[in-house]
Amino acid sequence: MTIIIGVAGGTGSGKTTVAHRVLEQVGAEHIAYIPHDAYYKDLSHLDPGRRLEINFDHPDALETPLLIVHLEQLRAGSTVEIPVYDFTTHTRMNRTRRIEPAPIVIVEGILIFAEPALRALFDVKLFVDTDADIRLIRRLQRDLKERKRTFDSVVEQYLTTVRPMHLEFVEPSKRYADVIIPEGGYNEVAIKMFAARIRGLLADE
Repeated sequence: MTIIIGVAGGTGSGKTTVAHRVLEQVGAEHIAYIPHDAYYKDLSHLDPGRRLEINFDHPDALETPLLIVHLEQLRAGSTVEIPVYDFTTHTRMNRTRRIEPAPIVIVEGILIFAEPALRALFDVKLFVDTDADIRLIRRLQRDLKERKRTFDSVVEQYLTTVRPMHLEFVEPSKRYADVIIPEGGYNEVAIKMFAARIRGLLADE
C-alpha cells in the first residue's frame, strides 16, 4: 500500500522546509518526494518576454494531469520520470528525474489542494500556514538569490499575480487540510508529531 501525502501552503510558507524535515526524520529511503513546481508547463515555444507575462500562480500554469498520472503509476508500483524545470528560463530541461515507488509519497506545492482530481489522491493533507509578511520576505530572498530576479520584478509579480491567486486559490484550499501547521519549518513540535505519525503508518505496513 502506498500512502500519498500532500503538503500545501502559500509561497514562502515553509512547506518545502517541512517536507524536507519530514524526509530527514522519517528517512528518505521510505519516501518519494515530488514538488508540484516540477510540472510547470514548458514555455520554450514563447519568446522570453512573453514568458514573463504568464500567470505562474494560476492552476493552468501547471501540467497537473501529468502529475496525477505519475502518482497513479507510483501507487501501482511503477517508476516514473518527472520533469526538471528551469525557473530562470521558464522551460523544461532535456532531462528528467527518476522517482522510484515508495511506501510514502510526499507531494508539495501551493496549488495541490485547489485541484479536485489531484486532491482526491491524497490520503493525508497538510497545510503550512504562515503570515503574509513572512512569506513575502522569504519569496523576495529566494527569487533574488536563487532565480536571479530583480527586486522590482519580484514585487510586481507578487502584487499582480501571487497575492491575488493566493487569495483566490491557495487560502480557500486550506479548508481541505487534515492538519494545519502554523509557522512552517520553525514549528519543530508539529513537524516531529507529523513525522511520528508517518513512522506509525510505516510500522502498520
